[in-house]
Amino acid sequence: MNSDQGPCASGRPARDRPTIAHRFIGGVSIRRFIGGPHVSHRLVRGPDFSSDAFMNQPSPSPTVYRVLDANYNRCLEGIRVLEDHARFEREDVGLATELKDLRHSIATAVPDPIMTRLHAMRDSAGDIGRQIEAADEYARPDTLSLVRANAARVKQALRTLEEYAKTISSPLAHAFEAARYRFYSLEMRLDRHSARRAQLARAQLYVLIDGADNKELFEQRVASLASAQPDVIQLRDKRLDDRTLLERAKRLVTIARENGVLSIINDRPDLCVLADADGVHVGQEELHVADARRIVGPDRLIGVSTHAIAQARAAVIEGADYLGAGPTFSSGTKSFAAFPGIAYLAEVAQEIAVPAFAIGGIDSSNVASVLATGITRVAVSGGVWRATNLVTAVEQLRVQLGPAARPQSDA
Repeated sequence: MNSDQGPCASGRPARDRPTIAHRFIGGVSIRRFIGGPHVSHRLVRGPDFSSDAFMNQPSPSPTVYRVLDANYNRCLEGIRVLEDHARFEREDVGLATELKDLRHSIATAVPDPIMTRLHAMRDSAGDIGRQIEAADEYARPDTLSLVRANAARVKQALRTLEEYAKTISSPLAHAFEAARYRFYSLEMRLDRHSARRAQLARAQLYVLIDGADNKELFEQRVASLASAQPDVIQLRDKRLDDRTLLERAKRLVTIARENGVLSIINDRPDLCVLADADGVHVGQEELHVADARRIVGPDRLIGVSTHAIAQARAAVIEGADYLGAGPTFSSGTKSFAAFPGIAYLAEVAQEIAVPAFAIGGIDSSNVASVLATGITRVAVSGGVWRATNLVTAVEQLRVQLGPAARPQSDA
């Protein structure tokens, strides 16, 4: 149900408000779904806000209401700026929706008796804070600085709300605490800037390779492939022992970096770090994103294979930098019991904002079908790696993907 159905006489959305406990259980349940312990969805009866019975003390200092009012407004304003950033700049439906839901949860957390007192104690004209300005308060050199400034504003406001709410209402303080922790996860997704992620955002062509039959052949073919400049090369080989795989990974990283190509290691965050690769790719049965992140650190990329829209949503919430979406067609490199196919690609194109690469049996003969879904990125394995001429195979796919797929400089 859309929560923007207009205010009622009290200024609240014209709908029955669920209890605070239920609202924030709903917020946490998404995080639990993607790997945490089970959380019951049974409705929990919240505090009775129909009278002053919830108050910790009958007559708190009037100053408390002024502090709450200022930070309540500051918090909602900051979230709204971030929500608009996610909606209009990123066009990230999922992130914008979660920010909107958080904003409405906070907006409806303050009961009417307290809200009345906040408004009664407001003194905007007499607020000495209007005369205090930071040196860089009106300087926002880029969108990233805007996001970080407003995220800081939200976190600080929520902490102040939580602490001052403790003096008048324990349930309200708990609600603000829950909102603060919920925002921490959203902030992680808002602030994902790095050179690697900027390069990934421009990526269109992703090539998967194996370790070849020997070191010499591997280096020869990787050098040829990298010279054609696909955007990303992933090393995936289940046959090789760890030492040999690490050796191949190091050579891939060196050659790829010399050609401005991102290097990814499949399934092995430990080898990703040892080889100094740009990232790691994990499947649905490998490490969760959070666990892989502990190994590879904050700056390397993490990709996740997904086969259904629920998996794609969960991967985004966990903090994946990009997705593999498929399998789209039957493949000579991996076998699957079922194929989500073209229909799944259309779902991803419609809903998912992080880079998503269609994968599974894709080659020059079916790229057009992939592009028709709205997906503009492809991951190709045998269609390139098994080609007699790797450069020609890459160039042909570049032409089919269109001008946007051609390498761009950072200028």
